[in-house]
Amino acid sequence: MLISLKGVKRVYPLGKTEVKALRGVTIEIKEGEFTVIVGPSGSGKTTLLNIMGLLDLATEGEVFFEGKDVSLIKDREATRIRRERIGFIFQTFNLIPVLTAMENIEIPLVLKGIKGARRGKLSDEVMEAVGLTDVMFHKPDELSGGERQRVAIARALIGNPDIVFADEPTANLDTETGFQIIELVKRLNEEKGTTFVFSTHDARIVKLAKRRINLVDGRIEYDSLKDSIS
Repeated sequence: MLISLKGVKRVYPLGKTEVKALRGVTIEIKEGEFTVIVGPSGSGKTTLLNIMGLLDLATEGEVFFEGKDVSLIKDREATRIRRERIGFIFQTFNLIPVLTAMENIEIPLVLKGIKGARRGKLSDEVMEAVGLTDVMFHKPDELSGGERQRVAIARALIGNPDIVFADEPTANLDTETGFQIIELVKRLNEEKGTTFVFSTHDARIVKLAKRRINLVDGRIEYDSLKDSIS
């Protein structure tokens, strides 16, 4: 099992009150899955992604990464796992404006200390895979929204992660560009076996996904995998 959560709760203080973002979530993610998490705004989707991706810690419950308990993991170890094993795609792209597309994509390799021909080979391969070869030397403000999202996807994939988390990756894209991004992710999942977990409102992604999890008020209301087994 790649990732496993057991009875996970996440509570955020808000003045004199508390926001209960997650209310006892239990879930398992296997290698090669293409899973979508859906639900209304405020249902806890982003919080769930952040906990599974080791960007946040649970207030209560257990979190396992490949069988290892990471519920109370230290920042340094969490950073190492994210750098080596996990990729992230954000709806706001999070690109560095002064760097070219290629330089933005290579950031994970720089952090890993990969240099020279090896880094060039990896970046060339991933840029070709996502269709960015013609704009590799362009900066973000010279790219379309779809091209920026492709850069974000390539950056998430270049380190060959075990799992990629995507938070509303098509939210800021027009219909046609969003469809192209969805088809790209689907192909990467099928051809490379990359595990994807999406938070989305996009019905097209939901339709293509192999598993759908409905999150309502911080609780799993429906899980198509469990439903198919029962």
